[in-house]
Amino acid sequence: MLNAADIEAIERATLQAVAPQVVQALPGWLLAMDHGTVGRARSAVPLHHQTHELALLSPLLDRYAALGFEPRLRLPDLATFEPWHEALTQRGWRRDQPTLTMTGTLEQLAQIQAGPPAELATRPDADWKAMFLGEGLDPADGASRSSALSRATGTLYASVREHGQTVACGAASFGHGWLGVHGMRTAASQRGRGLAARILHTMAAEAISRGLAGVFLQVDASNVAAQALYRRAGLTTAWPYAYWLPPRA
Repeated sequence: MLNAADIEAIERATLQAVAPQVVQALPGWLLAMDHGTVGRARSAVPLHHQTHELALLSPLLDRYAALGFEPRLRLPDLATFEPWHEALTQRGWRRDQPTLTMTGTLEQLAQIQAGPPAELATRPDADWKAMFLGEGLDPADGASRSSALSRATGTLYASVREHGQTVACGAASFGHGWLGVHGMRTAASQRGRGLAARILHTMAAEAISRGLAGVFLQVDASNVAAQALYRRAGLTTAWPYAYWLPPRA
């Protein structure tokens, strides 16, 4: 079970990894602001899962308006946030992109069956970035995600290469006491070969060498294949959340 300190650490580590253009704070909240497409980089998120007063909603929205950013909220699908869900629905906001926050131990993650280790680099190269522009991916969204992860501090960039080509990649953050797994991608023609497991195993080994013990990631609730991989690696759902978007103009 996660405690309140774990939840706050994971949310702070998440924003460190996706590097929003602006981050502000209100009591119990981080306000991430960005003009890109990465939801976590452009949403206000609570730092604990206890009750939050609805009176905070107006000043929160005012902060986004004052700096010219579209407001979004990233709210847990938990009973304590039902008043927020109801208030936003009444205002015409819409719920979008259900997502799972998953956590586990590095000890279990390191036991995932894998082949040769992936390569780790302190900066992403052109081939790593190109993985976000591959077949079936939205080019604007891919470019935004690649840019956000690339400008983070303290991140290592994992790649699996075969015959001179990058066939799988990911980004590992090491902030606030946690390994954060981000940007996992495998070339469409190479899926099902265990390449993502090689990346996870390599990230786990690096995080253990740094004295860390826990791992977290966020995965789309509809991505059944990825969830199965992460569960094999010992991760479980810590909490579900969704984005809340303002009414369309």
